[in-house]
Amino acid sequence: MRGGRHLFPLVLLALLRGLCHGREPSPGAVTCGSVLKLLNTRHSVRLHSHEVKYGSGSGQQSVTGVEASDDANSYWRIRGKSDGSCQRGTPVKCGQAIRLTHVNTGKNLHTHHFPSPLSNNQEVSAFGDDGEGDDLDIWIVQCSGTYWERDDAVRFKHVGTEVFLSITGEQYGHPIRGQREVHGMPAANHHNYWKAMEGVFIKPSMDPAKHDEL
Repeated sequence: MRGGRHLFPLVLLALLRGLCHGREPSPGAVTCGSVLKLLNTRHSVRLHSHEVKYGSGSGQQSVTGVEASDDANSYWRIRGKSDGSCQRGTPVKCGQAIRLTHVNTGKNLHTHHFPSPLSNNQEVSAFGDDGEGDDLDIWIVQCSGTYWERDDAVRFKHVGTEVFLSITGEQYGHPIRGQREVHGMPAANHHNYWKAMEGVFIKPSMDPAKHDEL
């Protein structure tokens, strides 16, 4: 039993560490400041943008869905609805208002009352400069728990027009052949579920240098 006397303090230490860890936000939560790709779970394409403008509607920068998992134009940064409202590393709560900023172009995910070019739903575009656009860049994260967990399928509901970020499968031709139309739909359905995929996730920590890379 001499070995047991040494084992007990180790077990107690492990339990105490577990209890302390339990007070922290879930390490699987999506956090403010994280950069990630978003997969539409129905159509298996990632939310994407690029310096290609719509030829109709608003004429703003287009937002599409792509099948490739390694396209650098599919990264989006999680930000608050205003500067300072989403502290770096803080888990995003279900029901929280956020902005999604396209990393490579600095424009925000945006929608407005223009028809989308293929399905005649509501156009979704990328808008603004260096992450600053307007009130039509704000989306509510809809999920079932306390926080937006990486493994959860969530919806994004637009604050200004109350549509859901959606894909229903329509494909573009030249010059973005095969990419899918992204649009807003008024009804919640299986076309508007999204899941966090590849990215750099800032850990829920006071130390901004800590992050997970996927």
